[in-house]
Formats: sequence, C-alpha cells, structure tokens
Amino acid sequence: MQPMQTPSDGHADVRIAAASPEVARRVAEVLRRCFAATEQRSYPAGDEGGTRLQLTVDTTRAAEPARSWLESSHSTEEGHRRK
Repeated sequence: MQPMQTPSDGHADVRIAAASPEVARRVAEVLRRCFAATEQRSYPAGDEGGTRLQLTVDTTRAAEPARSWLESSHSTEEGHRRK
C-alpha cells in the first residue's frame, strides 16, 4: 500500500464506499454541486461487491450552501483556538 499524499491547501480527497455504483455517483453529484471537483475514479470495494469512488474537491471554490457552511465553521474554529 502506498503512503497517502496530502492534497494541496484548500483541497480534500473524498472516498465514498457504497453498495452500488449508482449510490456512490449520487453522493459524488451532491459534492459537485457544492464544490469544484476532479473527475471521479471508481474501483471495486471488495470481495463482497460494492463500489469505492474517489474524487478531490476544491473548498476554495465552494458554491452555496457549502460556502456559507464553510464560512460559519471557519469562524467557529477561530473561536475555539482563542480559548
């Protein structure tokens, strides 16, 4: 197994495991509505079947409602650091 590389600042690698490819695609579609994202890559999830889907999202280019959620969570994080 190769060591995992950390994505660049403002980006997050997302891995989705689902029983079917359709379910994994629906989750990825929701993420794409909120964030700019790379093309998804899918793989078999294991011996029991299922799908594992991977994509990278760019949180610096967030759309609503993710933008407002990120802004509010950012101000909450700053408040926790000051305490």
